[in-house]
Amino acid sequence: MYGNFIDNLRLFTKGGTGGMGYPRLGGEGGKGGDVWVVAQNRMTLKQLKDRYPQKRFVAGVGANSKISALKGSKGKDCEIPVPVGISVTDENGKIIGELNKEDDRILVAEGGLGGKLLTNFLPLKGQKRVIHLDLKLIADVGLVGFPNAGKSSLLSQVSHAKPAIADYAFTTLKPELGKIMYNDFKQISVADLPGLIEGAHMNKGMGHKFLKHIERTRQLLFVVDISGFQLSYRTEYRTAFETIILLTKELELYKEELQTKPALLAVNKMDLPDAQDKLHELMNQLQNPKDFLHLFGKNMIPERTVEFQHIIPVSAVTGEGIEELKNCIRKSLDEQANQENDAYHKKQLLNLWISDKVSSTNTVQVAVCTHVEENRRDLLSLYISHLITETAGDWNRLIYSQQKNKNEEKHLEFVLITVTRLCIGLKLETYMYRKCERQC
Repeated sequence: MYGNFIDNLRLFTKGGTGGMGYPRLGGEGGKGGDVWVVAQNRMTLKQLKDRYPQKRFVAGVGANSKISALKGSKGKDCEIPVPVGISVTDENGKIIGELNKEDDRILVAEGGLGGKLLTNFLPLKGQKRVIHLDLKLIADVGLVGFPNAGKSSLLSQVSHAKPAIADYAFTTLKPELGKIMYNDFKQISVADLPGLIEGAHMNKGMGHKFLKHIERTRQLLFVVDISGFQLSYRTEYRTAFETIILLTKELELYKEELQTKPALLAVNKMDLPDAQDKLHELMNQLQNPKDFLHLFGKNMIPERTVEFQHIIPVSAVTGEGIEELKNCIRKSLDEQANQENDAYHKKQLLNLWISDKVSSTNTVQVAVCTHVEENRRDLLSLYISHLITETAGDWNRLIYSQQKNKNEEKHLEFVLITVTRLCIGLKLETYMYRKCERQC
């Protein structure tokens, strides 16, 4: 359900009590069951709340030791189904773990030990813990803009969602979710987030609650009114370009990492008079933003401006540019997914290379000494280089030198330097240098 959206939940959890021991025969009681948080697709926090209104989760008790079974069986575990993208924290705000893909699981309350000799055959109680489930990623794309920029209208155009739409500010007070449906059955989730105002980083307006939701989207879609924005007669009027700069500054002041998210720009309300002239002016300002930053106060200028992957003029009223916007959103997300997949595969390959080559052989030493004819030296050098590369992977350099002794005999001196490699911030330093020389 898009209307009743829940993004955080507080739960009570308790591990099962252990089973009683059997003192006369030295039997041990079974361990109490554990409480796990398990990520599942097609699960929401609202469904969890509706299914378990008490929000209390207790694992099973361990079996008592008895003559027929001196070792008691473990109590039944309790699993809490949650949506993917959940961050689990304790009562003090300490992060217990995150669930980023289906079937990820986190132990939140451990069962008590069964009665045994060390506990005088008395069982221990399970761990009690209050946890908070915080939805970390609510959508692929989050709509960012000042109030009344037309975000809700735009969401209703690109998806099947039906958010509240009105001609006054702050019609959206909580995230509204919609899905863009494509002809090949591809689906992209879009979140209409509450409107941002100047000073949101200091918790003005929806403040931190709004900015928290921005953190949980993969990409940002800035939505600006081509005619500008003015919250009330007491506030200053802002042009479309000033709106973009101020939005960027608010994101920067709250958390600089938000500026690293891929971003798109939808210039809305292109059905208004003089919209084309204002769009031309805006495009000129976005191409050379530094030429216009002198119009702002120093405290309003962001450290760096956002570089939009796509800029699309649209009208949520007439439907102009909607299809192009949907295609650009998909293209941008596909490019991001490809980059993440490439980075993941490179990391896996490098880890494999390290484990297979470096950890197994900290230093590989090869010495080749031979007396060769002048016309065969190049061939031998190529063979050695090929052999080393096939055997040990990447090497920094191979140094060959020749010397002549007092009898004018030729020598081949081969010096091997162990590999220096940078991979995911891990630098394997060259730490051994050995020079071998043999006279033939």
